[in-house]
Amino acid sequence: MLEATYHFPKGFLWGTATAAHQVEGGNTNNSWYAWENQPGRIHQGQKSGLACDWWGGRWKDDLTQAAEDGQNAHRLSIEWSRIQPTADTWDDDELDKYREMLSGIRDLGLEPMVTLHHFTDPLWVYENGGWENDETPVQFANFVRRAVDALKDLVTFWITINEPAVVTNGGYLEGSFPPGKSDLGAAFKVIRNMLRGHAAAYRIIHEIQPDAQVGFAKHYRPLQPARPWFPPDVWITKFSSKSFNDGFSNALVNGKFKFAFFSADVPEAVGTQDYIGLNYYSMDQVVFKPFAVKNVFQRRYYPPEVQVSETGFIANRPEGMRAALKWARSFNLPIYITENGVEDSKDGMRPAYLLEHLREVWKAANANWQVKGYFHWSLIDNFEWERGWSQRFGLWNINPESQARTRRKSADLYAEICHENGISTQMVMKYAPESLQHLFPQ
Repeated sequence: MLEATYHFPKGFLWGTATAAHQVEGGNTNNSWYAWENQPGRIHQGQKSGLACDWWGGRWKDDLTQAAEDGQNAHRLSIEWSRIQPTADTWDDDELDKYREMLSGIRDLGLEPMVTLHHFTDPLWVYENGGWENDETPVQFANFVRRAVDALKDLVTFWITINEPAVVTNGGYLEGSFPPGKSDLGAAFKVIRNMLRGHAAAYRIIHEIQPDAQVGFAKHYRPLQPARPWFPPDVWITKFSSKSFNDGFSNALVNGKFKFAFFSADVPEAVGTQDYIGLNYYSMDQVVFKPFAVKNVFQRRYYPPEVQVSETGFIANRPEGMRAALKWARSFNLPIYITENGVEDSKDGMRPAYLLEHLREVWKAANANWQVKGYFHWSLIDNFEWERGWSQRFGLWNINPESQARTRRKSADLYAEICHENGISTQMVMKYAPESLQHLFPQ
């Protein structure tokens, strides 16, 4: 058998990604805690609780292991409600705890990438209308100034907002995220205000820290018409992609924000990203459904021939990663894969998914597409929002009651990839032999 290795560029960032509410535990003053305490909102009524107990100090063991496994970066978020528990108060002790965490991360040799808003709002913001309230971008900017000023010497890479289109779709169209609405006009107002908040945050960060690298994390979802010969399928696919995939990002180029049937001028957003933060999981086929108002006149599905995760949430479609990277390349900025992974408690699908997606990343990185890093979702199983503990994305399994960690074989695979800075035939034969012919055709 031919032995070969796909090597990534020198200095490539290898990491995992986490979010505060999903791993810290004890976040009881934000919108998601309120949501968890409403009956029927979370799978089987589950709650985040202690989560992965990072606020209790377990981040040290988990990230020490990540560093030993060859990772050289970690993406995490900081919780707004800890730092500003009420509209009129700040908690510097909580900021000091984040300083301790970030100092520890740096001491481990990990480059931190810090997200300032990852789905959660302080309860006082949520109760005042959240991002529907035009004051929220201003309040967010005040929080950003406080946090960045305190942490600037420890962080180079900032993400202002994680997946604004997902927040909007989940909270204001599908109703699975707080506040559980189905209101297209409210959805437009929310994502427009998030765009304003991002722009203000970008300028504040650069005012405080001129050499910082600032972006937002974009969940890119490639969409394909189920029947390319049927004009309604083609139309709804293009319509959805322009709103979900392009609206926010294009506004950072031209100041023109378009979402569904709405539009707005946001000139202050022009030029407010230094890199593309790309979250990719899977791609969908789209069918036009004229009466599916709540689902924006469509049904999405995976082709029957593709491998699908255990709850049907994600399909193994690495060609979608290629499409996402091609889209990201169009902005002519450095690209970081800020999330990519699959829910897989038995760890049977993850090795092939990881290797096949990373081969697409390797192709782009070695074609000089400015791909600079990859952050796997996630280091450890965590509280997956409205899906609770039902989906296991971690390289490590966790028992949320005992907090016991169990290493999966994918952790071994990812460690070999990080140490090698590449993918070899030996790795494929060891962890996903079914992918060998696809990854290393003879």
